[in-house]
Amino acid sequence: MRIAVINEVSASLKNVDIIKALEETTDAQIFNVGMQNPEQQPQLTYIHTSYMAAILLNTGACDFVVGGCGTGQGFLNAVMQFPKVFCGLVSDPLDAWLFSQINGGNCISLPLNKGYGWAGNINLKYVFEKLFADPAGRGYPLERAQSQQMSRETLARLSDISHRDLTDILKISDPEILRAIGGSSAFMDVLKNSTPEALEIMEILK
Repeated sequence: MRIAVINEVSASLKNVDIIKALEETTDAQIFNVGMQNPEQQPQLTYIHTSYMAAILLNTGACDFVVGGCGTGQGFLNAVMQFPKVFCGLVSDPLDAWLFSQINGGNCISLPLNKGYGWAGNINLKYVFEKLFADPAGRGYPLERAQSQQMSRETLARLSDISHRDLTDILKISDPEILRAIGGSSAFMDVLKNSTPEALEIMEILK
């Protein structure tokens, strides 16, 4: 599995905790493409990171995105404006496990300032342990698995019909947003080394 970590500027000090927790709990390939420290330029808000998450997921450059912001709400609302992104707000290990089993999404939003106190890094570790503990979409309770699968398929179709194509969205987006994204070297490196679709998106971001 290829996991992208894309936290925004207000949560940049938590980046090291996220990366460490993922490394301790998964054997995934991890791409650290968001704000790694407060001085990093360009500075990325949850608007920028939502675009980045959508690009990585829609192009197949990554399989899963770990995002977030101060409360988790901003990134959650922003990233769900894009097609083929299914994100959950995850605060604790039970949230993580239920989201994986019932919703089977491809993105989570973490509250990285609100409530992030003593042992916040330990909570992150437990979150990732439960998030990836079992095959996604297995269902809970198990007797509801078929109904939940049907709901996920319906939601995927709804996402297709209610959103523009990602390329079309990018072409009419604020150029300042795209310039900031294109100026993130770690993010662009992931695109450069992934799929043909990602290379097409790179041309728009330049």
